[in-house]
Amino acid sequence: MTELVLYTRAGCHLCDEMKAGLVALAPTLEFTLREVEVGWDGEVAERYGQLLPVLELAGRELCRYFLDPDAVRAALA
Repeated sequence: MTELVLYTRAGCHLCDEMKAGLVALAPTLEFTLREVEVGWDGEVAERYGQLLPVLELAGRELCRYFLDPDAVRAALA
């Protein structure tokens, strides 16, 4: 099964919205979702900073800030 990676930060309302949208898509698409808590320190935090949420598939960015269901469907097709 294809794994999507969602980079998030606690307390981020956009992150919560993207996750909710992915949960809604899950019944119609085959994927697993791995969440990565970015936090404020370290390499991942430096990479993403304030650019969250970010959804990736195999290291390729699919969405930033807002879920694009069409992009997700196309990437999983």
